[in-house]
Amino acid sequence: MTAPKTWLITGASSGLGAALAEAALKAGHKVIATARNIITAAEANPQISSLGGHWIELDVTSPDTAKKVEDAVQEAGGVIDVVINNAGYSLLGSIEDMSESEIETQFSTNVYGPVRVLKGVLPFMRASKSGTVVNISSSAGIDGLPTCAIYAGTKFALEGMSESLARELAPFNIRVLIVEPGSLRTNFWSAYVEPAAGMNKGYTGTPLDKTLQLFKSNTGSQPGDAVKCAARILEVVDGVGMGSGKQDLLRLPLGPDCYKRFQTKIDNLQENLLATKDIAHSTAY
Repeated sequence: MTAPKTWLITGASSGLGAALAEAALKAGHKVIATARNIITAAEANPQISSLGGHWIELDVTSPDTAKKVEDAVQEAGGVIDVVINNAGYSLLGSIEDMSESEIETQFSTNVYGPVRVLKGVLPFMRASKSGTVVNISSSAGIDGLPTCAIYAGTKFALEGMSESLARELAPFNIRVLIVEPGSLRTNFWSAYVEPAAGMNKGYTGTPLDKTLQLFKSNTGSQPGDAVKCAARILEVVDGVGMGSGKQDLLRLPLGPDCYKRFQTKIDNLQENLLATKDIAHSTAY
């Protein structure tokens, strides 16, 4: 068993976030669980409080997020070992139908949210020269499907940011792990948001429409188990079980569906790269 650590998990009110909080607590860690409404979150997840978890109210779209996170860490003893940027949602549909306000809220949650949280925790991690940052991305962070242009855009942004952070934070012994779950059987997809304007009729019958209908019909039958995913994440963070010897991983794809999509993406990238080799090399001075 590893030494107890202090974890901060955003979006812990349901799904993967709640499963992660429970797994970390059962492993002997201290957990600061965040939710926008901690009353309903605690009622829906009584096991988190009963296991010793501490709830704090946090809306990652708020400009005072970093200060709230900083205060929570100070109250917990001034040390934060693991931060899980899990809070997020999906805005699905055509970008033609999305208002700028809807797009801005999606980016504020999925991209600026983790930035705000990191601004609160990184000073503590740098001071102790230790820590693990876990950014919950998605299979959409590597492979963007129709209807997911904006959602995938936020996850691609998180992936790129995480790659740079991994290099920037390495001198401080702070590790960055990007977690990329496939489709999980949680309320995530049933809670997705569509543009208020609805779908432009021009997209009827197109891949965008068909994929959106597939997402709707798959609710409750997704292949991924959030509890098992939480267990694998915990093991990779703690370097135990299936995570033993994998502490240097940057990416953690989860689910056969995710793995298959990534393999196809890699194959297509390789094919594209080879096909453009002569063009790429023709542009040098």
